Amino acid sequence: MKKGLVTFQLGKVGLTKNFLETIRKSFKNRDMVKISVLRSFSRGREEVKEIASKICEVLGKSYTHKIIGFTISIKKWRKARL
Repeated sequence: MKKGLVTFQLGKVGLTKNFLETIRKSFKNRDMVKISVLRSFSRGREEVKEIASKICEVLGKSYTHKIIGFTISIKKWRKARL
């Protein structure tokens, strides 16, 4: 299932429907995606946490996230979490 790691950049345009759809499509071939949050988008870690939660909420219950610095790692689980 995994064909290498892909990294997206979230910049000043922000979180758009096209960005979310691109992430969703990338999970057809991968089980993990990284998103680098650029400083032009956010300078605070609280905002990065909110964005990570919002992305996982849009993707569904089968996804979870981990934040390291200004990088969000999103993982897809085989079974949906309760």
